[in-house]
Amino acid sequence: MVSAQRARVADSARARAEERREELVAGYVSARVPGAGVLPDPDLSTLPDTAREAAESRIGAGSWSAWSDAARRVQWCSHPVRLRGSSVTVDTATGAVENFSSSNSGGDVRVSCGNRRADRCPACSRVYARDTFELIRTGLLGGKQVPEAVADNPLVFATLTAPSFGHAHGVREGGRCRPRQDTETCPHGRLLGCHKVHHDGDEQVGSPLCWECYDWTTAVVWQWHAPELWRRATIALRRALAGHLGVTGTGLRKVATVQYAKVAEFQARGLVHFHALIRLDGPEGPGSPAPADGLTLAGLVEQAARGVQVEASPVDGADVPRVLRFRVQLDARTVRTGRPGDLLDDVRCSDELHAGQVAGYLAKYATKSTSESGVPRPHHRRMEHECLELSKRSMTSDSDSPYFLLGKWARMLGFRGHFSTKSRAYSVTLGRLRAARRRFARLKAESERTGEPLDVANLEARLLTDDDTTLVVSSSWEFVGSGCGSEGEKELADAAAARAREYAQFVAREVNEDR
Repeated sequence: MVSAQRARVADSARARAEERREELVAGYVSARVPGAGVLPDPDLSTLPDTAREAAESRIGAGSWSAWSDAARRVQWCSHPVRLRGSSVTVDTATGAVENFSSSNSGGDVRVSCGNRRADRCPACSRVYARDTFELIRTGLLGGKQVPEAVADNPLVFATLTAPSFGHAHGVREGGRCRPRQDTETCPHGRLLGCHKVHHDGDEQVGSPLCWECYDWTTAVVWQWHAPELWRRATIALRRALAGHLGVTGTGLRKVATVQYAKVAEFQARGLVHFHALIRLDGPEGPGSPAPADGLTLAGLVEQAARGVQVEASPVDGADVPRVLRFRVQLDARTVRTGRPGDLLDDVRCSDELHAGQVAGYLAKYATKSTSESGVPRPHHRRMEHECLELSKRSMTSDSDSPYFLLGKWARMLGFRGHFSTKSRAYSVTLGRLRAARRRFARLKAESERTGEPLDVANLEARLLTDDDTTLVVSSSWEFVGSGCGSEGEKELADAAAARAREYAQFVAREVNEDR
């Protein structure tokens, strides 16, 4: 009788404890993630078991609040860098001294990993995409110390792609992949046609019809030299513009300047192509009247891109030299002609291109990896293998060969360029945007510490200033490790980052409806 009563009491206590854990885990989602009180409470059953166990473990140990605060400070980064040490910041203008030590902040200091790839860190890639969006948008419409007059200058949206290295499966507008009436085969006996209807998620999309016929070596070598092809295309464009205006190459800057923002995107076949916004300004810089219109600029972009080539050296003694080019079929669409009175006026473009759409389009592709899912497709793994093999071949043949570094870039399928670049005067820089974010964090922390409201007068100008000369920082930090404490905590951070994105999308919809 007594034992049965004790069992009932124990069961009741366990039930209350379980309910309490449920309440606390629910509090993680509903109170500590953006959107609390605005969006419907998310379904906790959607959290992975390891994430729930990690939350309950932190709650039971009494460290949940400290962990969630630390994770929120790095915006729920999936792979934070952990540091230990201290710093002293002195404001020479006011004499204020600020001391900071990891020992006074509950342990290691976490810093966001800053990875641009969405499959590696959803939170940091979102920050990178937002910065890229602002960088591109200010070059389109002005703002952030870029003259608003740039919105009147000629603008072209160009896409430059890789040539074909063999027949490949793809998603076709007409439906079937590569329909053929005959039964012609390649030298290896494989059909040169495909009657399947592929979808974007199909891992066969982008793969060769015949793996033996596909020129894997040239594909990787093209990928390696793609940044040089882009560089030569920008040079050729300036020369073509100078010829059109009747001036020398060195005299072009006296009558016009060409500015651009470019992102690289991995196609399904594993090769990159470049999306670029190219703006024509006058000699006085951004916003000054341009000497040619957008239709002329589009024609010059096509002429320049089709004319550039790179002579690639052989990988080893058994290899041959190659002449590499962009695909002949390229796309250069005029977004703005720059002529007074014209609207969105590319007579060759059926779809209207708006500044926000273009900026969002490029920012999205700046965070893509070689595969949408983060898992390489079979033909991507084949390109990785080719990178490693070519690296070994080049090292045994010529110690000075540039291809020996291909092994280092195998994960990127041989592409060694930057995924987001711009010319000097196109718009604000990523560095300045990141510095502004750090300044805002300091101002906000100071406001919270003193209890005084944040002064928003000329806030943007103050955040974007280059004057940091009054701050002197002396610091000593050591690397402790990277990543979350467990896979469950990583899943918790990813879930919170997803919730933050959902809330940002909700806010954007509300703003658009108000307009």
